[in-house]
Amino acid sequence: MKSDNNNYNNVVADPMDKLRAPFVRFMKIEASGGILLIIATIAAMIIANSHWGPTYLAFWQTKFTIGPEFFELSKPIILWINDGLMAIFFFMVGLEIKRELKAGELSTPRQAALPIISAVGGMVLPAMLFLLFNRGNVDANGWGIPMATDIAFSLGILSLLGKRVPIALKVFLVAFAIVDDLGAIMIIALFYSAEIHWGVMLVAALLIAFLFLLNKLNVQFIPLYMIVGWVVWYLFLKSGIHPTIAGVLLAFSIPINRKIRVKDFYSRLQNHLEEFRNNNKDNAIMLTKGQLACIDNMEDEIGKVQSPLQSLEHTLHGFVTYLIMPLFAFANAGIVLSGQDISSLNSLTISIGTSLVFGKIVGITLFALLAVKLRVAELPLNVRWAHILGAGILGGVGFTMSLFISSLAYNSSMQLNQAKLGVLIGSAVAAFLGYFFLRRTLKPKYAKKTKD
Repeated sequence: MKSDNNNYNNVVADPMDKLRAPFVRFMKIEASGGILLIIATIAAMIIANSHWGPTYLAFWQTKFTIGPEFFELSKPIILWINDGLMAIFFFMVGLEIKRELKAGELSTPRQAALPIISAVGGMVLPAMLFLLFNRGNVDANGWGIPMATDIAFSLGILSLLGKRVPIALKVFLVAFAIVDDLGAIMIIALFYSAEIHWGVMLVAALLIAFLFLLNKLNVQFIPLYMIVGWVVWYLFLKSGIHPTIAGVLLAFSIPINRKIRVKDFYSRLQNHLEEFRNNNKDNAIMLTKGQLACIDNMEDEIGKVQSPLQSLEHTLHGFVTYLIMPLFAFANAGIVLSGQDISSLNSLTISIGTSLVFGKIVGITLFALLAVKLRVAELPLNVRWAHILGAGILGGVGFTMSLFISSLAYNSSMQLNQAKLGVLIGSAVAAFLGYFFLRRTLKPKYAKKTKD
C-alpha cells in the first residue's frame, strides 16, 4: 500500500513541471525546425541549379484543381502552398500573438514595452534603409521585405548556445519576433493585397463577426470555428485581400478561457485517481468498469482544463514546423544562380541584405536603448546591453516571412530571384554574426554567474 501511495503522489505532484513543459517543448520544436529550414533551403538551391532545375521550377507552376465545377479552385502548386498552407502558418502565428497578448510577455504594459518598442525599431529602420537605397526606382515596392524576423531560425541559433543564454533573453527574442510578425501581417493586409471586392469582403466580415460572437458566448466547439474559418479563407481569396490574413483573424476568434480552473482540476483529478485505486482488483488482467469510468472522467477533466487556443497551438506546432515551413522553403528558395535573373546582383539583392542586417541591428538596439533611457521599460533580469545587441543581430534573420513578402512584392522572375537571394544572404550573415557575437558575449558573464 505504501508503494501505491508513493506512485499516487508522484502522479499528482510537481505541478510546475506541467507549467514548464509547454515552453520547453516550444523551444525544442523551434530549434529543430530551424535546422529543417536550412536543409530545405540548401536542397532547393542545389536542385534549382542542377540539371533537374527546369523540372523543379516547372513542377511548382503545375495547376492543381479541387472542388466541383460551381466551387472550383484551380491554382499552381506554388500558390496552394503560399496562399493555402501558409494560411495555416499564419493561423498559428495568430494563436501565438493572442496568447502573448492575453497571458504572455505582452499581457501587461510593463512587460510588453521593451519588446514592442524594439520590434517597432526593427521594422521602421530596415524599411527606411531599403527605401533610401531604392528611392525612385521600380524595386522600391519591396520595402516590407527586410522588416521581418524569422522566429524559428533565430530561436534555433540561440538554442545552439545552450544554458549560457539567460531565459529572459529568449523570452525577449520570442516577444519582439511575435510583435514583428503582427507588424508584417498588418503590412501584408494593407499594402500587399490586390484590388478589394467589397461585396465579398462584407460577407467575410459578417462571418468573422459571427465567430467573435461565438467566442463572446464561450462556445468552445472548435470544429465549428474551423468550418466557418475555411469559408472565410475562400472569401478572402476571392475578395482581393491576401487569404493568409483570414488565418490570423480566425486565430483571434478562438476561445482562450478554460472551462475549469487549475485548482479545481487538481481536486477533481485526485478524486478520480482515488476512486480508480479503490476499484482496483489485485492481479486482475483487465481494468474494472469503475476504473474505465474513472479514465473517461479524467480525460473529460483534462479536456476542460485546457485552453482551446493553447490546445490548438500545441496540436499545430509540429505540423507547421516540420511540414509547412520546410515545404514553403523548398518551394520558394530555389534560386537559379545564373543568367539574366541575377544580373543586377549589386542593387536589389544587396539593398535587402544590408537592410536586414544593419537595419535590424540599429533599429532594435536603438529603440530598446531609448525605451530604457526614457524609463518606459527596463532591461530583463540577467540581460545586458550586449545581449540586446546580439538579439538585434539575430533579428536580421528574416527568411520565412521575408521570402513570403518577396513573392507578394514582385511579379517578375528577375526581381523575385534578386529579392530571395538578398533575403538568404542577409539572413545567413545575421545568423553567423549573431551566433558568434553572443557566444563571445555570453560566455564570460552569464555562464560564470549560473555556475556560482
